[in-house]
Amino acid sequence: MEGALMKQADALPAIEVAALSKHFKSVAAVDDISFSIEQGSITGLLGSNGAGKTTTIGMIMGLILPTSGSVRVLGHDMTRDRHAILARMNFESPYVDMPHRLTVRQNLHVFASLYGMRGIEARIAELASALALEELLDRQSGKLSAGQKTRVALAKALINEPDVLLLDEPTASLDPDTADWIRTHLEDYRHAHQATILLASHNMAEVERLCDRIIMLKKGKIVGDASPAEFLERFGRDTLEDVFLDVARDRERGHAKAFSGEVGTGSPPENAIK
Repeated sequence: MEGALMKQADALPAIEVAALSKHFKSVAAVDDISFSIEQGSITGLLGSNGAGKTTTIGMIMGLILPTSGSVRVLGHDMTRDRHAILARMNFESPYVDMPHRLTVRQNLHVFASLYGMRGIEARIAELASALALEELLDRQSGKLSAGQKTRVALAKALINEPDVLLLDEPTASLDPDTADWIRTHLEDYRHAHQATILLASHNMAEVERLCDRIIMLKKGKIVGDASPAEFLERFGRDTLEDVFLDVARDRERGHAKAFSGEVGTGSPPENAIK
């Protein structure tokens, strides 16, 4: 019986979004989107600034209440039951600062304590070694460079060894060598822990390398949902950056088959790639 329950739990989607909307006064930041993400996968959430990516991530985390619809993470409703699952999740964004006066070590200790972790110092030492943070641990967070803050933010996101990891521009402000190193670490973490990663990024090379699947947002709606290879094939493009520009600028070139598989004009139809 116990084995059957474990198999049933493993079969649950990591993230399940159903008819999700968020309105800020008269503006629909997210407009009736639905998708399901399987456990152990890496999914890219793409779109121009204002497309609804950050709002969607905020609702998945339970930080923003939806206007309508629902979000479930590993079977738990994030509106009514988020406290049951938050310890198995984490979030990283280089645009969200940690308390500036605390050292990196103190900040990581605080966040680890919020998760009720044991062996905190050993975990901090492990992450410091993995992310080359040893020389930064006793420096105030407010005195770090942008790239150093990005690496510390990732350490914070991994402190509790989450099963579901939400990332917003995880390699922003990093030089190419360090960014590549971080991507390799994320790939290794995903495989070692069978973790599910939802990645919002404007770095198309990063998305193409890391992601099994891409969900493309525009004006709060899903306008495409497919693998990177399928996006390239259907748009007749060589790079995801060109695909991104086509979607952002409503370009459907005569030589390219758009989402529906037919040449057309205007915006691609919602949810047409499957």
